[in-house]
Amino acid sequence: MIDASERVLLEETVRKAIAAVCDTAGGGTAIDAVLAQIGWLELLDAEPADAVDIVFSALGAANATATVLDDVVASALGASPDSNLAVLLPLFAAWSSPGRIDGSHLHARGLATARAVRAREMLVVCSSGTESWIATVPTKDMESNAVHGIDPDAGIRAVHIPGATAVAKQLEAGAWESAVALGRRAVAYQIAGASRAMLALARSHALERIQFGRPIARFQAVRHRLADALVAVEALEATLAAARDEPNPDTAALAKAAAGRTARTVAAHCQQVLAGIGFTTGHPFHRFLKRTLLLEGLFGSADDIVLALGHQLLASRRVPNLIEL
Repeated sequence: MIDASERVLLEETVRKAIAAVCDTAGGGTAIDAVLAQIGWLELLDAEPADAVDIVFSALGAANATATVLDDVVASALGASPDSNLAVLLPLFAAWSSPGRIDGSHLHARGLATARAVRAREMLVVCSSGTESWIATVPTKDMESNAVHGIDPDAGIRAVHIPGATAVAKQLEAGAWESAVALGRRAVAYQIAGASRAMLALARSHALERIQFGRPIARFQAVRHRLADALVAVEALEATLAAARDEPNPDTAALAKAAAGRTARTVAAHCQQVLAGIGFTTGHPFHRFLKRTLLLEGLFGSADDIVLALGHQLLASRRVPNLIEL
């Protein structure tokens, strides 16, 4: 287990390494390379909770693009993460397994990171009745197109596998749910990092912008906006800490839902503080806003997750004890 001093040093190292790459090469494969040099895969294997927390928070804070989500999901499924192995993620706002298998024929639709362009193989989880199966498909057997939505810089791909021949093996019960849970926590950490960055941008603007002879940070209405955004971010980070202490699908789902709603709250308050400049492409705020909107849909949106949890509670007629106090 990483002690407090080692964690601080690792956090600083990761942040500086990612920031340096963003300032020069613009990220992408360069960030994957620098994380590999730092020892990302070794850290993920030895301390997955710390690895996910530190790396994805740093990616969010820098608005950086990387493909390490593939490694997180692959490792949770019992596969060996590799730069030549991409993972098929669920469709936007969904979290069910993206494939289905009929005998030796595999059909799938889902999303993928930019790794799908250069990887040789893709890991696909399929459903067949009540069972889950996992198969590896050559990327040459799939159709992949760039998603040109609100955040094309994220490198997300839409993937269709129309009927590849594949040998699948059965997953252990709950393996896909565990992979989704870890993926949700990773994405939630990235949203938390981006939310902190949006708040920092708004705070800096409030200190620098002069109106009526004084910084707008001295106006009570502006302070209330920033305070509400800070409370939302702090609450999300507390939720993530609780989900890390009690790792299970329910706590991960709540953390992911909280992340989506936090990003909306923070973005709204920060946009009000930034005013007109927050709408311009010359200011970096829009990049963080667009990234959080994209991330909010991976492994289920906040609204869909909350609705599903509500149905679950009504069906079971019991409230689970999520966290030991």
